[in-house]
Amino acid sequence: MASKSDRIRSLHLALGERILILDGAMGTMLQQRDLTAADFGGADLEGCNENLCRTRPDVILDVHRAYFEAGSDIVETNTFGSTPLVLAEYGLAADAYELSRRAAELARQAADEFSTPHRPRFVAGAMGPTTRSITVTGGVTFPQLVESFYKQAKGLYDGGADLFLIETAQDTRNVKAALLALDRLAAEAGVRLPVMVSGTIEPMGTMLAGQTADAFYASVAHAGLLSIGLNCATGPEFMTDHIRTIHEMARTRVSCYPNAGLPNEEGRYLETPESLARQLEKFVDHGWINILGGCCGTTPAHIAAMKKVFDAWTPPPSAATVTFVSTPTPEPPTPGGGPPPASRFAANLGKRFQVSVELDPPKGTNPAKIIEGARLC
Repeated sequence: MASKSDRIRSLHLALGERILILDGAMGTMLQQRDLTAADFGGADLEGCNENLCRTRPDVILDVHRAYFEAGSDIVETNTFGSTPLVLAEYGLAADAYELSRRAAELARQAADEFSTPHRPRFVAGAMGPTTRSITVTGGVTFPQLVESFYKQAKGLYDGGADLFLIETAQDTRNVKAALLALDRLAAEAGVRLPVMVSGTIEPMGTMLAGQTADAFYASVAHAGLLSIGLNCATGPEFMTDHIRTIHEMARTRVSCYPNAGLPNEEGRYLETPESLARQLEKFVDHGWINILGGCCGTTPAHIAAMKKVFDAWTPPPSAATVTFVSTPTPEPPTPGGGPPPASRFAANLGKRFQVSVELDPPKGTNPAKIIEGARLC
């Protein structure tokens, strides 16, 4: 079996050769299996898909194999909700590491079965948004999010993930917490796995926390990502303007894995494999996309249709392959020699995320109200 470093190298080479195909929905495939409460480990655990890695690993392995058989280059681990924060709802918070590791091991097994020297297959450690958001729901602190994501990521890393996929992001603060957790893991492991980040833009045009596509990109552009993109919430039609915006801004690769359209009154997704592939073709034709796949409602049939259409396409060039060199503006000399003392903002910058706001100038000469408003921001 290839080492992590070899697989990372192979991933970058593959991205330069072709458009890579992700898998489709895990939940959709599990629903089709008509699993019982006993399959999940009991009535109290019914609906906890992550626990199936322990109680029905054969089912999870079958799903991974089906997507690889259909043509996926990358499959996601069954860990969308495997953080302690989410698993606590089932009384399984203490099992977050174990379930994450086991999920990665299953995906790794399937990937190794289908890998060839000419077409290696990869495992993306899926990291969902959790059920808590600092901005939207409250009830969680930033350090709690970091710790929760860290335990999930540690299990994914130890289980054999090749990259991390922070997905269905609804609040950029949660994304930053996940990125800090991955920084901590990389420092401990001595190896930094590639990171994909995928946000979710709702039909009203923003993430749940209110960020637009350009604000979402600007919030995470500093992180040295393998890719940034969108998934879930809608089909490709509603994603068009947002994907175009991200492509125009991004200095890295772009991903897109939409739902199979919008569900009807019965909750059924209406995009067929062929119609979904046709809609995504315009994204590829414009050179906007490097990584494609499917989210809710998509199946191996959707992935097979994508592979049939896009397997021969050459990927668009990525700014990620370009080295940018900037020359800093020299600082004016400080009287008496020596550097000027660091401001309080500069001192805090290396310790935690800083928030800057733009305020309209006050009416009159008393700045007290506007200063208080800035504190509230």
